[in-house]
This record gives sequence, C-alpha cells and structure tokens, in this order.
Amino acid sequence: MKREKLEIFIEEYQYEELNDMYRELIDTAKDASKHSYAPYSNFSVGAAVLLDDGNIISGNNQENAAYPSGLCAERVTVFYANAKFPEKAITAIAIAARNQSGETVNAIPPCGACRQVLLETEQRYKKDICILLCGRKNILLIKSVKDLLPLSFGNECLR
Repeated sequence: MKREKLEIFIEEYQYEELNDMYRELIDTAKDASKHSYAPYSNFSVGAAVLLDDGNIISGNNQENAAYPSGLCAERVTVFYANAKFPEKAITAIAIAARNQSGETVNAIPPCGACRQVLLETEQRYKKDICILLCGRKNILLIKSVKDLLPLSFGNECLR
C-alpha cells in the first residue's frame, strides 16, 4: 500500500484586508445575490468574475420548479463570461450567498458541478482562478481551482 497526503491552501481574510479590486468583486457578487431567482430554496447566490482585462461580470442562481433545470450562480456567470468574452481569461471569482436572514455568516463553497466548470475554465485559459468565498464572518481565498478540487477529472484524463 502507498499513502499520499494532499494539501490544499486556504487563506482567511477580513474584507478590509483585501485589495480594492477584490473588494469590488465581492461587492458585485453580493449585489448579484440580491437579484437571484430563488423562490423554492430561498437561498440566493451571486457570483462575480474578474476578467484579465479588468472587467467584472456578474450573475446569480436561477431556480426552476423542475429543480434540475435551474442553474447555480457560478455557472451562470462563468458561462456568460466565456460566451460573451471568449478571448478573456477569468482571473478571479467571488461567491456570496444570502438566505431569509440576510447574508450568510459563513463562506459558502461552490457545488461539485460548479467546481468542475471552474476547473475546466482554468484549464481552458491556462491561468489559475482565484476564488473568494464570502461570508459575514470572513472571506476565504483559494488561489486555484486545483486547491478547491484535488484529484480532479480534467481534459488530461480523456487522453
């Protein structure tokens, strides 16, 4: 038997400790969460991506009574950015959520499907995507999707 240890690195920040660009990205994600369509779960998520040219694109979750037909905020945002600006790499994404009590206290990580989409986007542009998970208590910063999704299934697995 062989045993390996995988390490991931997560940094924890307060909002005030982040640079202006990351604070703007977080503010945009929080604002996007206020406009989601979440009548069934009452769990609204907003995401904002920073493109390599400095532009910010935002989106939010969109639910449907036929639950599998809805889409998470992260995928709405990434797919829109990739469709509208296919030549621009995503360098960062901020994710913020709210429920009936307001902004979530703890940072909320993306689901598995969203992690896979983020990984594929990172591979597509050959650039790490910094992930900012936002809660009232703290902000978690993960420097690459590879740290969010170790032992991932990527394009190299298909060869």
